[in-house]
Amino acid sequence: MKEQSPKLISIFFVIVVMLFSSCNNKESEKIKEVRPTQLDTIALEPPVFKTNYRLDSISSREHLDSLKNSFSEEEKKLVYALNRIDAHRIEPGTKLIIPDSLVADLNLYAPFPKNLRLFDSISKTVVISQRIQAFALYENGILLRWGPVSTGKQSTGTPSGLYYGNYKAKRKISTIDDSWVMPFYFNFMNFEGIGTHEYTLPGYPASHGCVRMYQEDAKFIYHWAEMWHLESDVIVQNGTPFMVIGQYDFEDIQPWFKLAQNNKDNELNAEEINTLKIYAQRYQNDPLNFNFEDLGEDDIIL
Repeated sequence: MKEQSPKLISIFFVIVVMLFSSCNNKESEKIKEVRPTQLDTIALEPPVFKTNYRLDSISSREHLDSLKNSFSEEEKKLVYALNRIDAHRIEPGTKLIIPDSLVADLNLYAPFPKNLRLFDSISKTVVISQRIQAFALYENGILLRWGPVSTGKQSTGTPSGLYYGNYKAKRKISTIDDSWVMPFYFNFMNFEGIGTHEYTLPGYPASHGCVRMYQEDAKFIYHWAEMWHLESDVIVQNGTPFMVIGQYDFEDIQPWFKLAQNNKDNELNAEEINTLKIYAQRYQNDPLNFNFEDLGEDDIIL
């Protein structure tokens, strides 16, 4: 065999080195392309739940049956809550707002802020919005639960204002009509006899002043909210604050129907937020909202 010339060997070596370098460069480029994507993915926050709504009008009994059969029990429960109505109240002619995305977690559809910093120093707060016919429960400013209500009808409206939980009863008989039984009653207006309790929801304000709720919601508040503390029939400490805000527009369509045009339409507006700020400040200024017996001498500054 003839010996290979040094020149050919050198050329071959240069080609090998160039190919190896080219491969390494391509791999480096791939790594550079992949790494930022991986880092960005790790840094992303959880996706925010969003949905659109459509307004459906029940045209017939067949239409109603078809609609019910197309949803699971949990999905139907969600639709009823969003429409502030009981299942037995739905009939031909009823209008329903229906979300495009049905998830068995009502809090995802909350019209209330997930965080309200103005409540961060209040351990428990009940907010009742008459405008959108809904309640919200906050613990130190964090939304715990929300749901539908039916407040006072036009002739016997529920007064807006800052109130406090007074007393409760698992079964209370109405003073207006003794045939009205109010399970899981929690009074927040003592002399007017107004409170939250279980009662049927028709899809609009219909009570004589009380705040009607689904049983599970009235029962939750019954166990969750705090009553007043009395000594010799004198209030020495307030119960949980109940903040009733806004006014329902009886001349307009139900506000939740407007979600079909604007899925943020039912959220609290600036005026309502400002009212809550005023109530929160009044809460802080009321000494009956604090138990001074639990404070040490160094904690009390006069």
